[in-house]
Amino acid sequence: MTLRAASLRLPSRAILCLVMTGASLLLGETKRVPVTLRVANQAMERWPDGRIGPKGTPAAWGFELGIVLAGMSAVWSATREPAYFYYLQHTIDNFVQPDGAIAAYDMRAYSLNNILIGRELLVLYGATHQEKYRRAAETLRQQIATQPRTASGGLWHSKSTPNLMLLDDQFMVAPFYAEYAATLHEPQDLDDLVRQFTLLEQHTYDPVTGLMYHGWDESRTMPWANKNTGASPSLWARGMGWYLMALVDSLPYLSERDPHRARLLAILHRACAAVAQAQDPQSGLWYQILDKPGAKDNYIESSSVLMFTYAFAKAARLGYLPGRYAAIATRAWQAIGTRFVLSPPSGQVEIAGTVSHVALGATAQDDGTYAYYLHAPVVNNDPKGVGAFLLAGSEMELRGSQSHPRRHP
Repeated sequence: MTLRAASLRLPSRAILCLVMTGASLLLGETKRVPVTLRVANQAMERWPDGRIGPKGTPAAWGFELGIVLAGMSAVWSATREPAYFYYLQHTIDNFVQPDGAIAAYDMRAYSLNNILIGRELLVLYGATHQEKYRRAAETLRQQIATQPRTASGGLWHSKSTPNLMLLDDQFMVAPFYAEYAATLHEPQDLDDLVRQFTLLEQHTYDPVTGLMYHGWDESRTMPWANKNTGASPSLWARGMGWYLMALVDSLPYLSERDPHRARLLAILHRACAAVAQAQDPQSGLWYQILDKPGAKDNYIESSSVLMFTYAFAKAARLGYLPGRYAAIATRAWQAIGTRFVLSPPSGQVEIAGTVSHVALGATAQDDGTYAYYLHAPVVNNDPKGVGAFLLAGSEMELRGSQSHPRRHP
């Protein structure tokens, strides 16, 4: 039976039952199951309906669910195991109505965090050709079209943060934007896509390290903004991680003849070279504040190093970066397994050491200072850490030397 036929015939309750049964069977043989699949299976059990928050809270359409689904989609792409596809579909179907309307989504907030799940709408549309997924994706594309922008054309992070652009935003928007352009034949969008990457590199670039500051306020009115450049004050690792993943996940949708491709590859090479230079020689990982290893209170955080591992490994596999980046990713992956993958007596796998909340510019306290990032809460099994682990594990443990340049079938 094809994925399309299976998805059309099974009701959502049966899909969830299949997912849970498959996960339980795999978990029963943990010695033979790659840790990436164990984490994926446990994520399906932990968040069976895509409800990332505490039990009893309504499901939220946003970036935390989006990063988990991106990881699950990568696992499905690498394994083609139907349970992961069904989990994606069941979760999305909790939101997307038969007419394509998206429950729990408010375009009027103009939050770029709400765009990320659009990638899975395109995956589902490609696999099933159900019009509701295309209509829902068009709604998110309409948000991008009407999103408030800076004077130079940069997309605001949200309506509530005027003139603010974040490195994070590229992962929220760019891969969806690129895949939408390729899937629904709107290549003109690629001009705008490259503009967003370019604006952030131009205005957050640190000439000393080659790294990029977390955010940029074009108006220079936010208290933390550098009065000359508008950049925020710290070189935050996860910000760079979001940005690198965005580049690597957008490039497969640009043909080798497309002039945009060369521009994005050049940005990728510069950014990855700077991150590689910042790698801690002792641990093989990266510090929370990239340019201050060993400084007071600075530490190594899990989601950021997982994002770097994923970006380096995938870029090397697809030929965007030289092979030495695969070796850097391999060393980091081995260190991650020792440092952040916990196996308590319960038999569950814990992904430890993830910063749970950073929101530069959201309030006066979210000021992007050194202390701000280093005193944010650190937890286990945070969706950002789990999602990033699934992405990294899909490259390091599941794909091997295979080449899979496209996410959808």
